[in-house]
Amino acid sequence: MLSLAGLEPCFEGVVPSILCTLAPDGTPNISYLSHVRRHGDAQVSVSNQFLSKTAANLRENPRAALLVVDPGDGAQYRLDLLHRGSLEAGPAFDRMDADLRATSAQLGMAGVMRLRAIDIFDVLHLHQVEGERTAAAPAPPSGQGLARALAVSEALMRANGLGGMVEAVLDALTDAFGHEATLLLLHEPARGCLVALGSRGYGVSGIGAEVPLGEGLIGLAGQDRRLLRVSDASRLRRYGDAILASSEQEARTRSVALPRLPDALSQLAVPLEAQGRVQGVLFLESTRRMAFDAEDGRALSLVARQLALAIALAEAELGEGAATGPQDRASSAAGRPVQVVHHAGDDSVFIGHEYLVKGVAGRLLMWMLDAYQAAGRRDFTNREIRADGGLRLPELKDNLETRLLLLQRRLEEKRAPVRLLRPARGRIRLEVEGRLVVASDQGGR
Repeated sequence: MLSLAGLEPCFEGVVPSILCTLAPDGTPNISYLSHVRRHGDAQVSVSNQFLSKTAANLRENPRAALLVVDPGDGAQYRLDLLHRGSLEAGPAFDRMDADLRATSAQLGMAGVMRLRAIDIFDVLHLHQVEGERTAAAPAPPSGQGLARALAVSEALMRANGLGGMVEAVLDALTDAFGHEATLLLLHEPARGCLVALGSRGYGVSGIGAEVPLGEGLIGLAGQDRRLLRVSDASRLRRYGDAILASSEQEARTRSVALPRLPDALSQLAVPLEAQGRVQGVLFLESTRRMAFDAEDGRALSLVARQLALAIALAEAELGEGAATGPQDRASSAAGRPVQVVHHAGDDSVFIGHEYLVKGVAGRLLMWMLDAYQAAGRRDFTNREIRADGGLRLPELKDNLETRLLLLQRRLEEKRAPVRLLRPARGRIRLEVEGRLVVASDQGGR
């Protein structure tokens, strides 16, 4: 027996739906809809982006017909509807609004398309339209979402430290879910953005790439704290390629390009939230249409919530470190020169003319390098970093461990002659391979 729940793929927006209304004289009017959602078990909601004729018809005659298409096999279904009214607020409106803004942002039209309201219809009758079906792609086995989430959870449980958590989750997600590319970004409150800390499946790691909150699918998921899904991103491929084209301009732009899967058709952004704060976003891509279903969304939401709690706990546990013991004084006067340039305007740091990092992470590195150059210090603690007001860390939530991990990974990725090690809980060790030469540009850019 047909049911709205069984037609879930038809509401993914891959194939536009068609709404037919009638004028008082019986003249039909057709509207193509990109956003139609199931609203409970006996209603559907559609975005109120109607032309005036459709709205006028519904005022005179509340009955309508909706044609939806299953993108998997091309099957068509007719829904006979009765217009019940409009909503300008509430959970259903918020979900539709988030979907519309995500689509607009991905198409480079952020802020252009705004949802005024959603229209609610009773489904009076539902039946399949006779016609030929296309061969459907094999559907992934269902009912495995919980098992997959458990596999990732177990890997996270065995991980040590924030860096270990990032690696464990990325590896486990690849093994359990099998999608081509995964990106983990953590929230940087001071800059109002999300920063990439690890990835799988891309040609470049993208570590250090920033996404402003509210920008694109990733930024909107972080800002709204809402899971967002794109089931057919073929129209967005050119936009993604444009982002990748800037990846060689790090030194000029003082930024890292966000990695993209060139042939991605499906995308899923899941917010990481704990203790009332957004901790980051988990982003997955696939070259298959409709690669992420509702079950995937639920399973990955469980993973994201557990990871967010683990990150919050790691930050709290590593908030204090034991005082440093006797210092091994390093000599900074020997070896090949290690050229470091600090731009005070945005705290960006270059090593050997290559852009490394900026913002609070850049200040942290320069703070340690200054101590190394002045007194040969190599060992530092979380406690003394937080106690130094000159670093201007946020008072309520400084995300120190996240910033240190970002700095450590960028240094490793650049194979820089400067390294950060973590010899013990709450401890940082600086290693410099050569003679440190520091220059400061107080004018910034």
